[in-house]
Amino acid sequence: MRKFKILIVDDEEAYQDVFKMILEEKGYDTDVADSGFEALKKLEKDSFDVVLTDLMMEGMNGTVLLEKIKEKYPELAVILVTGYASVESAVSAMKKGAFSYFIKSHDPETLLIEIEKLRKLYRLENDNKIFRNNQMSGNCLLRTNNNRFQKLLDIAKKAANSHVNILIMGESGVGKEVLARYIHQCSNRKDGHFVAVNCQALSEGLLESELFGHEKGAFTGAIERRIGRFEEAHGGTLFLDEIGEMPISTQVKLLRTLETKCIERIGSNKAIQVDLRVISATNRDIPMAVAKGVFREDLFYRINTILLEIPPLRQRREDLSILIDFFFEKSKNDLKKRIVKIEKGVTDFLLSYDYPGNVREMKNIVERLVVLSENGIIRTRDLPENRRVYLCDELEDIRPLKEIKKEVEARYIEKALEKCDKNITETARQLQISRRQLFNKIVEYELK
Repeated sequence: MRKFKILIVDDEEAYQDVFKMILEEKGYDTDVADSGFEALKKLEKDSFDVVLTDLMMEGMNGTVLLEKIKEKYPELAVILVTGYASVESAVSAMKKGAFSYFIKSHDPETLLIEIEKLRKLYRLENDNKIFRNNQMSGNCLLRTNNNRFQKLLDIAKKAANSHVNILIMGESGVGKEVLARYIHQCSNRKDGHFVAVNCQALSEGLLESELFGHEKGAFTGAIERRIGRFEEAHGGTLFLDEIGEMPISTQVKLLRTLETKCIERIGSNKAIQVDLRVISATNRDIPMAVAKGVFREDLFYRINTILLEIPPLRQRREDLSILIDFFFEKSKNDLKKRIVKIEKGVTDFLLSYDYPGNVREMKNIVERLVVLSENGIIRTRDLPENRRVYLCDELEDIRPLKEIKKEVEARYIEKALEKCDKNITETARQLQISRRQLFNKIVEYELK
């Protein structure tokens, strides 16, 4: 969360200075206003978490200021500052929505306690809001009119009620983690932690430490004991993303853990019992990896008691309008942008594009369009350059479809090579074709 910000309102400069000093010493961000009128002007220009206002002020007293604040900013907390003589008025003001009051002659620590209560309350509300948004996002991304995807969700829900290990397969960006979280929420482990680990993002040594933890002094840099992700997920769900990239040595340890339900931290021979469900995910062809000897066959059979293969977005065209509407609404709210019109060219493109990057790519395209919109209008010209070739609003000449396909494929391969720093082996892997096939395409399209 950003720094907690407090507006101090008092017509006596001495009190402004005292409150400012006390609050800033405790790490709060403050601003001051010498009247209710000035306070309202500052509230229009900036956002605050609390207004600390004197009750007795000339021009506009604290009670009137409270009423005006609650009328325009109902969620903003107000604390009234008063003397003994006007405590009754302060109590009356609390009935009008004040959070609490502080008597000037009392120990400032009581004021700090009240503000700390508010700060913790706001943090809790913020955490709950993030959780609700994540839940809502996940639920919306799983809404579907596609029969194949609906059957997959039905199987996932049934599997959630068991303790079997699940393997989710699908192209990059289809929402494998979203489905994993859905399974966790449908299971009797939903009150436990959902712990996600990306097996591709960590080196072999770091991945083992991340998963199994380590004891102090187990290796250079291990200055303290660390709990691994298996222990953290005890009672809940461990999600192993990109498991196809896991090194063979780590695969051996993972297989043993799945068989014995025990782990050993690095640097220790003490067995620790763990109770959790493992959900794995990959966009890699695991049977092919098994055939090549880079993925253990016994582990493959252990992790895929239930296999769920998410169809790519181009095979779920019935869901495009649902997802497009969701991402426009989400981006509009997140970016605080007003949208009044979407040009027809944009709609045609979004409903006809193949989305090789799936849901993640759609989200990025929509966010870009909302960011670049002007006067509330989503414009065709703001579509990414490399995707405009899919637009067919204005055709100067009709050309063979084969030519258009070649142009698109050549441009896409060129961009993929750039992203992989011209590494042919890595580019071929991500495009899911052989190195020879990619090399032939490079020659065919005369790519540099």
